[in-house]
Amino acid sequence: MTKNSEQPPRQSGREGGSGVQSIDRAVLILRCFGSRAPELGISDIARATDLSTSTAHRLLASLQHNGLVRQTAERRYVLGPLLVQLAGSGALPASLRDAAVETMRALRDRTDETVGLHELLSTNQRAVIDQAESHHALRRTYTELGLPIPLPHGAPGKAILAFVPRAVSDEVLAKPIEPATPSTITDPQELRVQLERVRADGFAMSFCERTPGIHTVAAPVFGGGSRVVGCMSISGPEVRMPRSRLEALSIDVKRASWQVSEVLGATREGVQRCVEHAAPSPLGG
Repeated sequence: MTKNSEQPPRQSGREGGSGVQSIDRAVLILRCFGSRAPELGISDIARATDLSTSTAHRLLASLQHNGLVRQTAERRYVLGPLLVQLAGSGALPASLRDAAVETMRALRDRTDETVGLHELLSTNQRAVIDQAESHHALRRTYTELGLPIPLPHGAPGKAILAFVPRAVSDEVLAKPIEPATPSTITDPQELRVQLERVRADGFAMSFCERTPGIHTVAAPVFGGGSRVVGCMSISGPEVRMPRSRLEALSIDVKRASWQVSEVLGATREGVQRCVEHAAPSPLGG
């Protein structure tokens, strides 16, 4: 995930224009704030957005008037009360399923393969909580909605396990891995190598590792605080899903998973920190 998790290039707040351009520049200002920069001076904001100080000051005054930013006693700026009120209003998706349902259907329609939504459980397992089924007669159909599944089993589990905190993955891999099929990977060291690749690529693949005859590609979904909360997967029968197609579909599932992550409040900067905290400890350590 690291090579796909960098911040996008800084957008210029070029002077001039009004209307939509003013809204765009105001959004650029709001995007300057984050966990690493919760409080900013006007010169910081002008420099980060390529706006003149006078233009930044004018936009900040409007944002402050509308409760989107506020000034501290030191005349620096922080995010305002309206954002907090909106976040707690109930208007935002209340669950992973709420955030993902439309994206899942769109991904199913794009690929015509079954799309699964998987949630990380407090027991450090995962559960399939929803699906958008393929229209093919021969297709993947999840029948065990809500039942706990070990994280080492299959691409969805690996897509989640690669991004949990290091202590959690160490705990999971310290336990014996019972095979679900003859293709299940039960060697924790081999899994660690795969998880490192998942972190680098941003997706996981599996070949009959949990269900015979089913190949899957999955990508993580991150929530508030940019912590992994689950994943989205594309699954189908092995006759339609060779490695080459899984690799091609990885682009679609990564894009869809990130759309859901953004709805849930994840940021690329936060996900990068998640990747750093999930990096494996030395083998055997």
